[in-house]
Amino acid sequence: MTPLWAALPFVLLLLCIAVLPLATPHFWDSNRNKGLVAIALSIPVLTWLVPHHPEAIHHTALEYVSFICLLGSLFVISGGIAVTGDLKGTPKVNMIFLALGAVLANLIGTTGASMVLIRPFLRTNSERKVTTHLPVFFIFVVSNCGGLLTPLGDPPLFLGYLRGVPFFWTLKLFPIWAFMNAALLAIFFFWDQKAYDRELGTTLALDSAQVEPIRIRGTLNVLFLAGVLGAVFVPSPWRESLMVGMSALSLIFGNKSARAINEFHWGPIKEVAILFAGIFVTMIPALMLLEERGAQLGVTHPWQFYWLSGGLSSFLDNAPTYLTFLSLGQGLHLSPDIVGVPTNILLAISAGAVCMGANSYIGNGPNFMVKAIADHAGFKTPSFFGYMGYAIRILIPLFVIVTIVFFR
Repeated sequence: MTPLWAALPFVLLLLCIAVLPLATPHFWDSNRNKGLVAIALSIPVLTWLVPHHPEAIHHTALEYVSFICLLGSLFVISGGIAVTGDLKGTPKVNMIFLALGAVLANLIGTTGASMVLIRPFLRTNSERKVTTHLPVFFIFVVSNCGGLLTPLGDPPLFLGYLRGVPFFWTLKLFPIWAFMNAALLAIFFFWDQKAYDRELGTTLALDSAQVEPIRIRGTLNVLFLAGVLGAVFVPSPWRESLMVGMSALSLIFGNKSARAINEFHWGPIKEVAILFAGIFVTMIPALMLLEERGAQLGVTHPWQFYWLSGGLSSFLDNAPTYLTFLSLGQGLHLSPDIVGVPTNILLAISAGAVCMGANSYIGNGPNFMVKAIADHAGFKTPSFFGYMGYAIRILIPLFVIVTIVFFR
């Protein structure tokens, strides 16, 4: 049996990820400090695992390499695609931006889609004054709910794919994806129309005068993204080798000016690699405990998995949250439809982990990146709790509807 204390480092690491960016932002800004925290919490887990479960370390290491290769390749290649130009910042144009992001997120990930579209989205609205809601809805749709359809869309779903969930199984989430994104786009359009109506005539005239056609630089990278998509279906280790190869080709042959426009740098992916190294190690005993004792927790209904996985994903990273509840579902020993879990429970875990990552700035990696870019561009973004106010008013009612329709 796995001792209870072995799960403590995992809990502490997730708490560090949630609390330290707010409590000690200067300390947490350093990737070196993140690495020291991850190492310190991983050591006791490794000390216990090496003599008892060395095979678990090997299996987890392979998953980690696959996970980072996918995220890294999408990050590197999408960073070489720059969308320039300045359209009129009308509600219709803005809604099209978000709708495009909801589709694109399933091909290049929520992080890739966010990084490709956020700058032209902000540039399109740079002349407007009433804009606080714009980054919020962008995070809701492009950085989270849009990436629900494929394992490429969001890290939790790719981890599920690595654990044996068929690649195209996630298309079963289409009704939830369609409802969430259609509802958010409709709410956004009416919200943005009211904000647009409050703009001064001089502001709108300036917006019209500064229109520039949209241009895409770095289109060669689309071929490399297609290569990554194809690599997903190749067995390991060729899968990872192809992903790294596509990234290298993008760096060598891609448009250098596109990366300059995007202000591409390695910091975000380094941060992800460091933190997830610690997460992958420390979560091993936590997942073992859930498989061994999951039936004792009384969580057996899809709606419970939906809200619990979503609730944790709101404040902790949604990838380990997904694996945590996947292991809990496997521990119930119910109908083993998909990787030992009933279909409706896996649907609930997937939808909760992906969509409810939008509930706070720390629920999913792109959230804070979008906020930082918007702040740098001169947009006024909500505070941490101000953003959650938007989520409570807009997202929570939609999640209740999803519960009633799909998981009751």
